[in-house]
Formats: sequence, C-alpha cells, structure tokens
Amino acid sequence: MRILYLFLIVLIVGCGSRRDLVYLSNLEENDLNSPRPITNVVIPTIQPDDLLSITVNSLSTESNMLFNQGVLGTLGSKVSDGSNSTETIEGYLVDQEGYINFPVVGEIKLGGLTKADATDTIQSILSRDYIKNPTVNIRFLNFKITVLGEVKNPSVITIPTEKINILEAISMAGDMTVVGRRENVLIIREFDGQREFIRVNLNDKNLVQSPEYYLRQNDIVFVEADKYKAAQASLARSNTQFYLSIGVSLATLVVLLDRFGN
Repeated sequence: MRILYLFLIVLIVGCGSRRDLVYLSNLEENDLNSPRPITNVVIPTIQPDDLLSITVNSLSTESNMLFNQGVLGTLGSKVSDGSNSTETIEGYLVDQEGYINFPVVGEIKLGGLTKADATDTIQSILSRDYIKNPTVNIRFLNFKITVLGEVKNPSVITIPTEKINILEAISMAGDMTVVGRRENVLIIREFDGQREFIRVNLNDKNLVQSPEYYLRQNDIVFVEADKYKAAQASLARSNTQFYLSIGVSLATLVVLLDRFGN
C-alpha cells in the first residue's frame, strides 16, 4: 500500500502542468518594433511614516543654518546575516495626520502631496514670512520595497531614485526560483489609509502598461510557490519517514536476534 501511495504522488507531480518561466513571454515580433508612450509612471505622494530630507538654501547663511537643523530619525534594516540593525539619520518624520514639525515654522502639512507640491508649499511659507527667494529640496529617505517568497534573496530594498518597477525589484532580490509563480505575483500595498492586495502576471506583456508595473513606497511583493512544490515536499517527507521506519525495524530485529541467539 505504501509503495502504491508513493507511486501515485510521483505520478501527480510528474503530470503537473508546464509553467511558463519567461517574463513577458507573449511578446510578439510586431511588439518589438512598436514603441509606446510611457503613461503609467507613478509619482509618489507623501504618506504617514515617510521620512523626508528637506534642505533649504538662500543667500542668508544664518537662515540656511537655522532651517537645516533637521530632526533625528531612525531607519531599521535587515543585514545579510539575518540580524537587525538600526541607522540614525537626519530627516523629518511625517506623522499620522500628514504633518512634519519644521524648524521655526512649526507644523506643516505635507501628507498627500507630491514632492513638487510639497516643495512649493514650503517655499511659499518661507518666502512669505522668513527668507527671500529660498530654494527647497525634498527627498524620500525611506522609499523601500520588500520582496518575499520564492526569490533567491528575500530582502528589503531601499530605492534612492524613488522609482522602480516590479521586474527591477525582483531582479534586485536575485530573481525568482524555478518554482516561483510568475503568473500570479501578489503586491500588498498601503496607500491613503487603506491596504490593497493586487495580483499581477509577469508573463503578460500588458504588465508594462498597467498601473501596477511601477511600485510605490513600502510595497510588499510576494512570490508564491507552485502548488506542485508542496507535493514534492510531501513526497520527500514520506520517503524519509519510510526509510526511517525500515531502519528502526531492522535495528530492532538485530537486537532481538542477538538477544535470543545468546
């Protein structure tokens, strides 16, 4: 009976459907010679818990020093040996209501704004009440993407350019393993106080034109394993248990033979 059981599992695994391991595999020859405008780039907006670098420059040295004090913030990261590390950097932490606490000025609401809009907001406040012709530069300090599941190097990736697509993210995590389901990748996204679960097909050429092609800050990309991997793992466990039981039985038999033989 056990041998029959193992045979059936091997048969099921061996007859599993073939999976497409090629990204954008349905590209056709005419697609390669037909450039299309890029219309799906996502411009990130400032969200709660974002950490921002904000620098102010003007002709006044005193004002520059005053408005570039910064605020100490911390970034947690996971290093290659699996341990957690904490890095202390200067930046402005956006609170749950979308405000930052800026030197001298006090609270400024930046939540929901793009970097360009936030820059205009701060420049307007400073030029109106504090500095003549200031220049403001804003940068995300914790624009990160998490890639988990069936990839070679699951990791949290910090993106300095603030722009990354899902193929780049998977590549930076070492690419998928052969059992990763390219046709059903899950994106977990938190945006405007809501959490979304989005499925994308990396085999489909239409992905590059979809809104999900470019990732947003704090997105989690989860690559699921093919269902037949579970069957293979079950088969391996069954084989191990089978051989262990044979070993125990033989050892018991040897002990009994030795005892009665004496």
